[in-house]
Amino acid sequence: MKTDILKTVTQQDLPDAVRRDMLKMTGSGIAALSIGVLASNQAFAQAHTGSPIQLGTGWDKTFSRSGKVGHKKVSFRNRYGITLAADLYLPQNAQGKLAAIAVGGPFGAVKEQSSGLYAQTMAERGFVTLAFDPSYTGESGGEPRNVASPDINTEDFSAAVDYLGLQANVDRERIGIIGICGWGGMALNATAVDKRIKAVVASTMYDMTRVMSKGYNDSVTLEQRTQMLEQLGRQRWLDADKGAPAYQPPYNELKGGEAQFLVDYHNYYRTPRGYHARAVNSGNAWTQTTPLSFMNMPILTYIAEISPRPVLFVHGEKAHSRYFSETAYAAAAEPKELMIIPGANHTDLYDRVDVIPFDKLTAFFRDNLR
Repeated sequence: MKTDILKTVTQQDLPDAVRRDMLKMTGSGIAALSIGVLASNQAFAQAHTGSPIQLGTGWDKTFSRSGKVGHKKVSFRNRYGITLAADLYLPQNAQGKLAAIAVGGPFGAVKEQSSGLYAQTMAERGFVTLAFDPSYTGESGGEPRNVASPDINTEDFSAAVDYLGLQANVDRERIGIIGICGWGGMALNATAVDKRIKAVVASTMYDMTRVMSKGYNDSVTLEQRTQMLEQLGRQRWLDADKGAPAYQPPYNELKGGEAQFLVDYHNYYRTPRGYHARAVNSGNAWTQTTPLSFMNMPILTYIAEISPRPVLFVHGEKAHSRYFSETAYAAAAEPKELMIIPGANHTDLYDRVDVIPFDKLTAFFRDNLR
């Protein structure tokens, strides 16, 4: 399959100031910045696993409700017994069995943000869609709150496929997934291992295992990695002694002099544009030891095994994270496509409906979920 590039540009190094900031980072600073946005989250200390969960009933999304689709809150369990909360979007007046798409991400976001916008928009275009909160976050179950796992969060995608495939109006042979930001890497990993998934889109993708273990642009030295692991080990002793996890310090609280991509994160997660009280990234926090399971578990090892099912990478030309999609694209086997959006930064593909190539996504899934 041909490479579909709206604008071909040579990968650029990060600006000097950003690169210097990256090289200065050691220890937990790298782990913290790798995650994206963090702060303490005491409000959701009460957690659930396989037990029933309480779902909100009002429309509390960061985007407007569409009059073209139906919507309802649903829940289902993953293979680990954790109950996941999700929003199911249904095309109005649709008949027969339809193709379906599960949507997850960004890393540290909730279904009321970017994934819900993608899901609602794709439902307007004729697909049954499901935007879900990953395990331990949002309205989903799991204790402690706000911890991530490359294994469990990959499983969350497969659990979403389970749920969709059991719906009477879904053709279980026509299910695809979309992963946004850090869930782009999870989506690719899920597709490689779960052959039921027939097509995958990774939008503005991060490989969280790569960035947490190696830093941005793979700049972490062995000495820095060792220091980070030693610090995480010490934190485990502190957590074990206390009987509860410590949480990382606040993120996206701008103090001046931050790299532009951190300003971009702030402008999405900490302003009315994208703020949501349940999101890890909107003034809450991951546990301090969250990076541990990402440090030696590269999730894109088997990306070539997605083939012969198709994969579409979408990334902004000016995104600091662009290299993740470019190297993943190079490692993937055909059929594959790479779309570079001119002028777009990382967070433009979270919610800018005039930037996100929904026409391309629609054509991709219509062609590949026939």
